[in-house]
Amino acid sequence: MPDLTKTTAVAASDDASAPAPAPQPVKAEKARSLWGDAWQDLRRNKVFLVSAVLILLLLTITFFPGWFTSANPAYGDLSKHFLQKPQLGKVFSPEWLGYDQQGRSVYARLVYGARASIAVGFGTTVLVTLVGGLVGMIAGYFGGVVDSILSRIVDVFFGIPFFLGTMVVLNSFPNRSAWVVIGALGFFGWTQLARVMRGAVITTKQSDYVQAAKALGASTPRILFRHILPNTLAPVIVVATISLGVYIGAEATLSFLGLGLNGVSWGNDISDGGNQIRVAQWIMLYPSIMLTITVLAFIMLGEAVRNALDPKTR
Repeated sequence: MPDLTKTTAVAASDDASAPAPAPQPVKAEKARSLWGDAWQDLRRNKVFLVSAVLILLLLTITFFPGWFTSANPAYGDLSKHFLQKPQLGKVFSPEWLGYDQQGRSVYARLVYGARASIAVGFGTTVLVTLVGGLVGMIAGYFGGVVDSILSRIVDVFFGIPFFLGTMVVLNSFPNRSAWVVIGALGFFGWTQLARVMRGAVITTKQSDYVQAAKALGASTPRILFRHILPNTLAPVIVVATISLGVYIGAEATLSFLGLGLNGVSWGNDISDGGNQIRVAQWIMLYPSIMLTITVLAFIMLGEAVRNALDPKTR
């Protein structure tokens, strides 16, 4: 009978003499920036995903309206007046959502109205972001007399009611194109972004990397656009995204009052449909629904971005 004790001892001796396995190197996880963390949060946010899909669909309609309808939104056939009810079974056809009082397809005007409203919203947002961002950055960085002068100019514009000032400006233009409406809205809408940018720059310019850049002799434009601007974009993007929806609603309101775009617009269609609301509610109903969905989508997107970029919500 073999000696089990001796066999066990030999095996243990062999295991002890065997070299220990080399430890596996642990791969360090790459540190994510603020934007990387924000993107990870946004990908898991259902509100962001829903609003992003809606905005993508609206942008597709804006740039490619011919994909959705072949009808001319300005062509009116009086034989197809508003008393002819919508043919809801004929999806995407000109008579799908009925006709207005001039025999124009409500669905076609709905599709082409998206181009006008979204173009004005995006154009105004870009304008106020550039003007307000530049003014706020200069005021916050230089401070002193420059800050005092620019801040008083901002206060003057803040004292003018936004809609009243815009209506006065637009009333002096008989032919109001998209550029005219964008200019009028941007002329009175840049002040909020200027204040947001000014506060962000005042906080950022006290950082160590900005002070180090100054000590190394970096020029003022380099400090502003290389070091300060990238670190102040988060609050500006949030305000600009939310404001985009607000400007789309503002354009529709001005068009409803007869001071907006001269052409196909949701606001014009809502205004025209109000006269026939008792007998043809769809003329006013469908543009109102599209306007509400569009404004809500951009506001939801802005709120989702704000929550993702705000460290206090983490």
